[in-house]
Amino acid sequence: MRLLVLCTHNSARSQMAEAWLKHFARELGVALEVHSAGTEKSFVKEEAKQVMAEVGLSLEGHTSKTLEEVPDPWNFDLVLTLCHEAEAACPAYPAKTARRHVPFPDPTGKPLAAWREVREGLRRLARFLVERLREGDLPSEAELREAARP
Repeated sequence: MRLLVLCTHNSARSQMAEAWLKHFARELGVALEVHSAGTEKSFVKEEAKQVMAEVGLSLEGHTSKTLEEVPDPWNFDLVLTLCHEAEAACPAYPAKTARRHVPFPDPTGKPLAAWREVREGLRRLARFLVERLREGDLPSEAELREAARP
């Protein structure tokens, strides 16, 4: 299965989600190819790197990229948008592509506690999603939103 995480700048939320999804796919033995991208190119924020390093996941070497920079950008089984801007700008995909929108607040400019809250919500979301994919099931948007809550 190929999964794309899409956000506005691919600088924080989508980067953290990509790291969590890859982590849980390895941990749970799920064949999952994960990419992240933004509707605009930016840079990976230091706060995102810091809060992920706190839980042992490195974002070093991650770069912000647009959809056009992702391998085979029009061939994803699931596109997961994490902010309203990305959902609105998300291009139309073929009928076989499932889309889910689970918005998270942008922690930019906020204390590290806000970054950690987003990190933990993304952790819950990623673990739930990968567990369900392992069972051969694609959860609904409502189920994903519920899983992300504390």
